[in-house]
Parts: sequence; structure tokens; C-alpha cells
Amino acid sequence: MHQQFLKEIEMGSKNALVKKKIITHYIYNGSSTITDLSRELDLSVPTVTKLIGEMCEDGYINDYGKLETSGGRHPNLYGLNPESGYFIGVDIKRFSINIGLINFKGDMMELKRNIPYKFENSIEGMNELCKLILNFIKKLTINQEKILNINVNVSGRVNPESGFSFSQFNFEERPLADVLTEKLGYKVTIDNDTRAMTYGEYMQGCVKGEKDIIFVNISWGLGIGIIIDGKIYNGKSGFSGEFGHVSTYENEILCHCGKKGCLETETSGSALHRVLHERLREGQNSILSNRLHSADPITLDEIITAANKEDILCIELVEEIGKKLGKQIAGLINIFNPELVIIGGTLSLTEDYITQPIRTAVKKYSLNLVNKDSAIVTSKLKDRAGIVGACMLARSRMFES
Repeated sequence: MHQQFLKEIEMGSKNALVKKKIITHYIYNGSSTITDLSRELDLSVPTVTKLIGEMCEDGYINDYGKLETSGGRHPNLYGLNPESGYFIGVDIKRFSINIGLINFKGDMMELKRNIPYKFENSIEGMNELCKLILNFIKKLTINQEKILNINVNVSGRVNPESGFSFSQFNFEERPLADVLTEKLGYKVTIDNDTRAMTYGEYMQGCVKGEKDIIFVNISWGLGIGIIIDGKIYNGKSGFSGEFGHVSTYENEILCHCGKKGCLETETSGSALHRVLHERLREGQNSILSNRLHSADPITLDEIITAANKEDILCIELVEEIGKKLGKQIAGLINIFNPELVIIGGTLSLTEDYITQPIRTAVKKYSLNLVNKDSAIVTSKLKDRAGIVGACMLARSRMFES
């Protein structure tokens, strides 16, 4: 059943393309009647009735019974069948990975977080990643033949359409998505980690109908995800959102991209980590002072925890980053005029310590008329944004034209 439909999709038959549109409509809008669906897709009621009938037989769509209305005939409500297929998302962090499984309706069925994994950009690192994914799949109780796609979040330059990753795991002439498909034995797609976080927040986070959104991911690095008119903006080759590599400072700090003076060198988790160590070596006080010379290096998560425990030095450093970053976000607001700016990523876990200085700087440096349109909020999904987005992308990439 599934393989036939997937073959139809790949061949691009007219019927399959309309069925894809129907599934995409249900992904974004939930259940609806045939009349509503035909109006939305601009198709005749008999055509939609025929296709919905076929999709019910194939098991992709369920008839959820009569819709209660105030009068007249009660139309039937149709929606996605949760058990007709499953999707896996993989979110790679610096020292761990998160793996999740959703059903066809988008409900999280299984989630394993903080699986130990020291990221290394090597063939061994990639093989270890595959081993952890296969181990996750092996323990699932679902019919594993119903896993339709796996989406892996990768940092840096990623072309989701071609499946190439140019920053990480770029060891062969062929796309990383193809290499992982071969190694795992399931269809694999890849996308940029910030874009996945943006999509997760859009689908299941703090977005309530807004269509023009900027998601700012302040983690070890700095990136943005852009949604324009309800659609993720990828750019020509999938390289949009490299906000951290805007040349901003006259400093001599070498960024991991090989250039100096990048925004990321002073407004990111790696910057926070570096400056804290500098200040501790200068003799400034923190609850992390005694960790400076210990065998275990101080992690970014520990710095965030210290700030949330009201460590004065850590709070001060987070606020400095917020001020600097707010000035640059003001520029984005002037350019894009978004309805919503979401502050996400690891540093967003400090909540108001980062968002308040960002808001203050935005007011100071952006045009008043423009910033009135833009609400600045903290990510609702927090450190789950990446894994939720990875799972959701695994599903949407199968069906969006």
C-alpha cells in the first residue's frame, strides 16, 4: 500500500500530486469536510470525494464520522489516519543527540533525549550517529516497515532539496541524504538545524496564526530561521539564515568559518563560554570559579544553569550578549517587518535575562513604526524545538510539492 503510493509520488502522477496536496492540507489544518477541502484546493466535490475514497481504502485518511452542525445534513469529517505511517527526527547537539518518532497525525510517540554523542565531523562520527539511530528503531514496538522518512538536522550549510551538506559529514561526491539512506535502509532527508527549530516552533510552539516570523537560534553558534507568508524561506541553495556570519566587529577573534569579526564571535553560546573563561582567569567571582582548573571543562549548559541560579557574573555576560544581539535584530526587524520574533536556542533558556536586553536594544535601534508590529517572545518548545521540527520536517518533506 505505502510503497505503491510513494512510487506514484516519485513518478509525479497527477492523482498522486493532488493526494499530496490533500495530505498537506490536513497536516496544516487538521480534519475537514469534503466540501471545505474542495473549496480550499479548488477542485470539484465529486473529484475530491473519489480521491478521499481511494485514500481511505489505502489507509492514509480516516472517516471520523458526522460533523455536528446546527441544521440540515451533517457532513462527514475526514482526517489523517495516525497509524498509516511514522516519521523519525534526529537532532544533533554538540555533546548529545535527540531522536523522536511521530505518527502520521504528528503526535510524538517516542522521544529519547540527550543520548550521549560527542559530535565529530568524521566518517567514524557519522557511523556512530547511524548506529544510535538504528538502535532507537530496533527498540520501537511499531511496524518498522511503516517508517516513511527520517529527517536529520545538520548545522551549517545544508541544501534540503539536493540533500547535500557542505559543512558537516561532507566526505563523498554524492549527497549526505543518499549516504544516510543507504546506511540506515530508510529514506532520509536532511535540513539545517535552525530551520528545523523554526519549523517546530511554527507547527507546535508559540505561533498562533502569524505568517511572517523570524526565529533567532542562540546556541553554540548563531543562526536565524525565516518564515515568509507561512512558508519557510530556504534561499536559492538552502543557505538562508547565516546571521552569525555577518561581519559586524573589528575584533581579531577568529570565527569557526575562518573569518574574523563575525557577529557570532560576540553574541553566541561559544562567545559566552569564551568570555566567562576570560573573566574567571582575571579573578572575577562566579559559582563556577572552582571549575576553571578542574579536569571536567565547564559546559554551556552549566553556564545557563548558573545564570538561572542568579550567578551575577553569568547574568551580566548573558545581558551583554542580549544588548549586542538586540542591536542587530533591530536591523532584521527594519528589513523584514515580521509579526513575530522568537528567541530560541540554548541561551533562550535564561528567559528574561536574554530577552529583556534584546527588547530594550530593539526599541532603541529600530524604527518605531516598524517595531510596533513585531512581538518578541521566548521559544515555547525551548530545547525541544529542534527535535519537534526534525520530526515534522520528516513528514512534510514527503508530501509538500
